[in-house]
Amino acid sequence: MIAPNYVTAEEAVLLVESNDRVFLHGSAATPLHLINTLLKRAGDIKNVELVAISTFGDIKWDTPEVKESFYLNSLFVSANVRGWVNSPYGDYVPVFLSEIPTLFKENILPLDVAMVQVSPPDKHGYCTLGTSVDAAWTAVRTAKKIIAQVNPKMPRTHGDTHIHSSKFDAMVLEEAVLPEVDYSKKVDDVALKIGQNVAELIEDGSTLQMGIGSIPDAVLKSLTNHKELGIHTEMFSDGVIPLVENGVITNQHKKIRPGKIVSTFTMGTQKLYDFVNDNPNITFMDVAYVNDTAIIRKNPKVIAINSALEIDLTGQICADSLGTYQFSGIGGQMDFMRGASLSPGGKPIIALPSVTGKGVSRITPMLNQGAGVVTTRGHVHYVVTEYGVVNLYGKNMEQRAKLLISIAHPDHREDLERAFYNRFETTH
Repeated sequence: MIAPNYVTAEEAVLLVESNDRVFLHGSAATPLHLINTLLKRAGDIKNVELVAISTFGDIKWDTPEVKESFYLNSLFVSANVRGWVNSPYGDYVPVFLSEIPTLFKENILPLDVAMVQVSPPDKHGYCTLGTSVDAAWTAVRTAKKIIAQVNPKMPRTHGDTHIHSSKFDAMVLEEAVLPEVDYSKKVDDVALKIGQNVAELIEDGSTLQMGIGSIPDAVLKSLTNHKELGIHTEMFSDGVIPLVENGVITNQHKKIRPGKIVSTFTMGTQKLYDFVNDNPNITFMDVAYVNDTAIIRKNPKVIAINSALEIDLTGQICADSLGTYQFSGIGGQMDFMRGASLSPGGKPIIALPSVTGKGVSRITPMLNQGAGVVTTRGHVHYVVTEYGVVNLYGKNMEQRAKLLISIAHPDHREDLERAFYNRFETTH
């Protein structure tokens, strides 16, 4: 193999020109060094649109100069750029995670530059997209120019991850630890109770999809006595490791890639990154494939576990905004909620604490004004809080309201019952 021709980050970002649209690799693969070096060009270039899903780390965006030169058009909203997205210098594109590659391929959001973080080239010259394949797989195949941050600490992964180093227009060698998130530390008594309630819905031989956060981790902690589970998910974290090591997760009943964990990205601790490194039992695939409902439904007993910010008494799920404030995004929730409902024996589950950290009920008479509906009341099935499990599928509006009140926090049930009376009893 010919030795890579590395350049400095300062030289690499000169490939970005005014009026370009630039894709930023995300999650644990966020190329922070490249991004922050690019932002230093504020004033030198103008009207540069940045497109990203979920980024991690300290992005130096909050300066007048950056805001004058760069605009963030986000496809999901992570905590580090929430203020940017909710400002005049950024915005959010509502889109299913499975359809983001379509935006690139169909030139709805054509890419001029893709910035990615990759593992070092092997003896054949191939790098991998490491911990995040997601939409980066399509981004590097459609962008006019590709800039790679080559990180020796990036795990080498299997699946739709390989890119030959000759495809890169610039390569920057930058060794840096990957950002870590330990969801297990966020699991409290409420999350554990929710996890136990969800675990009771999961049969042996099921195929699991988990969202992000403490509740999915709590569910995994409650599955130690289950048998022959599989994983087909958009993302996973450290919670799967002990279940693999103890033989709970075998993937033997899956129809799609049997014997392998299928995912599109991963985020967790260094232990997780070591676990996925060169692990042939884990396949990272293009999100357009992993999150395709036609693919998801082929697996048996798909269990989709997702959360919400609030749910109204008819079952409308808000998972992406606090009123009009964009808090996160649609992501893959609807992809898997629908896919699970179409799977033989599948169960789509919304799991959420009954109240916020400030004690406000998450089960509400109506969603907050301006709130986005991510999962419609026609798609919702199981709803789980620490107070129990209900199934809204096939239930009328009054029945749904009564069921949801039964799993609300006791402090709020009287108010919810009053809202129920005003909505339903006074109209009959």
